[in-house]
Order: sequence, then structure tokens, then C-alpha cells
Amino acid sequence: MDVVTSTTDLVVVGLGYVGLPLAQEASRSGLRVTGLDVSSRVVDGLTSGTSHVDDLSGDDLAEMRAAGFTATTDPAVLGSARTIVICVPTPLSAEGGPDLGAVTSAARSIAGHLRPGTLVVLESTTYPGTTEEVVRPILEESGLVAGADFHLAFSPERIDPGNTAFGVANTPKVVGGLTDRCGELAAEFYGKFVGEVVKARGTREAEMAKLLENTYRHVNIALVNEMAIFCRELDVDLWDAIACAATKPFGFQAFYPGPGVGGHCIPIDPNYLSYKVKTLGYPFRFVELAQEINNRMPAYVLQRAQELLNDAGLALSRSKVLLLGVTYKANIADQRESPARPVARKLAEKGATLVYHDPRVAEWSVNGTDVPRIDDLEQALQEADLTVLLTDHSDYRPKLLAEHARLLLDTRGVMRRADGAAPVPGAERRITAPITREGVEVL
Repeated sequence: MDVVTSTTDLVVVGLGYVGLPLAQEASRSGLRVTGLDVSSRVVDGLTSGTSHVDDLSGDDLAEMRAAGFTATTDPAVLGSARTIVICVPTPLSAEGGPDLGAVTSAARSIAGHLRPGTLVVLESTTYPGTTEEVVRPILEESGLVAGADFHLAFSPERIDPGNTAFGVANTPKVVGGLTDRCGELAAEFYGKFVGEVVKARGTREAEMAKLLENTYRHVNIALVNEMAIFCRELDVDLWDAIACAATKPFGFQAFYPGPGVGGHCIPIDPNYLSYKVKTLGYPFRFVELAQEINNRMPAYVLQRAQELLNDAGLALSRSKVLLLGVTYKANIADQRESPARPVARKLAEKGATLVYHDPRVAEWSVNGTDVPRIDDLEQALQEADLTVLLTDHSDYRPKLLAEHARLLLDTRGVMRRADGAAPVPGAERRITAPITREGVEVL
């Protein structure tokens, strides 16, 4: 096989929360990296030194550009690449199934410029069989044969936005090749800037690994969410029970209840696996049940909010409700699939007057209506009839909330943490005795 004569070591297709950190780490290793994106706004921003991704700062971009990184909307750059990695979104369609439009579009662009010897890797999360059954035929429209004329592999992204402990370099990288040789070359490529590379048997196993990881989380979050509902009826402190169970040094991993699930992974990825299972003729009941439980949590938050107000002699329809945090997780600006929106929608439908505070979000709307943003947190806590904490940003400390909130519904367990800070991913979450002040409740 002839090896392509390249002027670019790597082209990253899709410069979002997956592609840009990948490009950053590859640049740091000395590779010549170009980013390709369909959005001129994204490319212009990166070129001018403005990052649209939480985990990369302007200084990070300056370092990348100094190392030779460039961004473009011109797919012609694909023709000079030694390796091409596809990092485009894989959302759900309007019918709730996989939407591979961005993947197939990227594959067609690559096919139009593909040269012998190029390594193509798909990182976008998808169902088992996509690399071989969807991407491969499109790439082979170039006249080149996968595994013979060019190399093809799948490597699931493992980016956790806002995680300061684990990034691209120190998170083990799973790779699965269409052939053994494809897998070897993919492992060799990632080994240049990732500390540990794990070789899967093939592309399907690598695709399944990603879905297994997120389905595991999805199901376990649903478990504790359902337990939160009935533990209250049983007069059981679930947060204390979780803290006790977490002291077991084997066989248990702590998950915590919340107002729902958000981000790209948990609400979406398990549906890709469920879709593939349905093609076999039967449902994936665990995923469907977990989806049902997690989707009903906003309604449960509404119920608890109404009860808290009723106990204080207030009606939700005549109350001002302050929402704390509207992103899907702590200390990032990402709002994708945030449970804050369905919670707000249900509160508004019952007539509540809504305002919000979020240090990461300048503007926010629900059902096309702008929700007023509050800057003075202490004053807002004092003026709101009810405060609902939806995202555990580090700004929301127990002492501050306890001193100033008139009524508080804490859906993230902030009032149970020893220091009140948002937990560092991978670190133990410390639980204290509950704050028992009247009008403060934890989900």
C-alpha cells in the first residue's frame, strides 16, 4: 500500500467539545494539526483566538496556534492528511432514533479527497456497526478499499466537560480497527499523545464499549432517582444511605439523584443502543425504563416545589421562583439537554413567575420566552418565594443558601456536602448531616 505524502499529520473534522481538546493534545505532542468545521463562526472564532468550548481558554488556543494549529471550512485540507478523525455530533432524530447526518456528511467530504494510506477514525458516538456498515461504504465511493487502500477504525470519545482531573492525555483510549492492521495503526497514532491505548477486537466492540459506559450510568442514575421518590415516602434519608454504602471498598459505585439527566451522553447515547436492539425484533427494556424514570424527574421536582410552597401557605401560581443553575452540570456553560429547561417549563405552565441565576449563562429562554437573569444572588434569594437549585455550580454554598433563601429545594445535594463545593469528577462526595432549617429540603 502506498503511503500518502502528507503536509498535515492530522485533520480533526468537527471542532466541538470532543474535536477541539483532541486537536489541542495532538498539537502539544508535536503533530501538525488542522481543524475542519462547517461553521464559519466557529472557525473565525478559533482563528481570532476565541474559544467556544468550556475546557479551552484563549491561552490554550494561543498555544495551539503557536504549535501550528489552523482551522478552516475548506474540505480540500483532507487531501493532505495522514490521519483524519471524525468528531461530529450524533444527536437524536425527531422520531427519537439516531441522526447520523453529520457523520455521513463528513464521510462524503472525506471520500472526495481520500488518498491511499490515510487513516480514518470515527470518534462520534454511535450504534455498533456504523463504522463498517455506514462510514465504510461512503468512503469506498472514492474507489479505494478499506483495509487495503486506506485504514479505518473507531475510537470512542471519552471527554468529560469540566473535568479537571482527566482529559485526553490521561484517559485510556479504546481503539478498534476494521482489520488488525487498521487497529495497529490507530493505536500507534493515539499512542503519540495518549498515555494508555486499549485495543478492542474490532470496530463493533469499540462502538459498543462507549454505549455500555453511558448505559451503565443512565441505568444507575435512574435507580437512585426512583429511590429518591419512594425513600421520602418511607422516611429514609437516601443521601445518608448512599454515603454509608459508598464506604464499601468493593462492589459499589455511588450515584446521586437529581432533577433529570443532561448533556450529550446520558440522555442520548443509550437510545442508539436501544435503536440497534430494536432492529433485532425486541425492546431494550432496561434503557427504556431508565429513560422513563429519568424523564419524569422534572415532574417530581414540580411536585416537591408545590408541596414546599403549600406548606408555607403559598400558591405556585402566585409565587416568584428563582432557578439556580441552568446548565446540565456544574461549572460549565453547556446547556445541552439540561433538565433545567423541562423543570422551568412545568413551573411556568403552573403560573409561576420565573427568574434565574447562572454565572455561566448570560441569556436563557423557555418555550421561546426569555427568563430574566438575576445578578445579585443574595438579593434574589431573599426576594424569591422559592429557590430551586438545579445545577450545583461552586458559587452555591450551603451557608449562603441557608442564610438567604426563604424556601429552598435542593435537587443536587449541595446542602449535604461538607464544604458545599461542586464535586470534582472521580472524587469522593462528602455528605454531612442535613440542614434542618424549616423551608430547606433536599430532593
